[in-house]
Amino acid sequence: MIVLLATYVVHSLYLRVNVVFYSAILDGVIATALCSVLLWAAPWFKILGPVEKLQLMVIWLLLGYGYAISVPTVLDRSLSFYILEKLEQRGGGIRENAFEEVFTKEYVKEHHLVDVRLTEQLQSGTIVIRNGCVLLTDKGRRLAYVSRFFRNNLLPKHRLLMGTYSDALTDPFRNSTTDVDYRCQ
Repeated sequence: MIVLLATYVVHSLYLRVNVVFYSAILDGVIATALCSVLLWAAPWFKILGPVEKLQLMVIWLLLGYGYAISVPTVLDRSLSFYILEKLEQRGGGIRENAFEEVFTKEYVKEHHLVDVRLTEQLQSGTIVIRNGCVLLTDKGRRLAYVSRFFRNNLLPKHRLLMGTYSDALTDPFRNSTTDVDYRCQ
């Protein structure tokens, strides 16, 4: 874990990062590779057989993945952590009826959400941008279909939202307007 954290810190502070999650996954692979060299070359690990060494390598990869998704990616993407940080920034409290304004006017701007999310999708190959239009790729269509299927069929139907149990997030487009003027032709 020390090698993983050191790899992550060096990468984050001194190297270029295109997407936080992918970068952190790469750090887990690099840390595993570094530890694997020691595991296979150092004499004090000779007591372990090849199967145990491979199992350790798989465990290290899984720990790297768990770290990547649970720490830097969650902190980078989390609206929940933003709320806590924003409350702290504003002296510990914000009026409840001001949160929509905080999200739309502060969160989106402060966290460069549009730029970050478009960059992630471009790097993932799920979108392309042509002539000022953001377009789904075939990969993006497949992922959107899977995501929509999961959301509609496998997300909780009785989820607590501000004191009421609801299925609103299983179909967030349920009451969405179709009268928009931002479509690409």
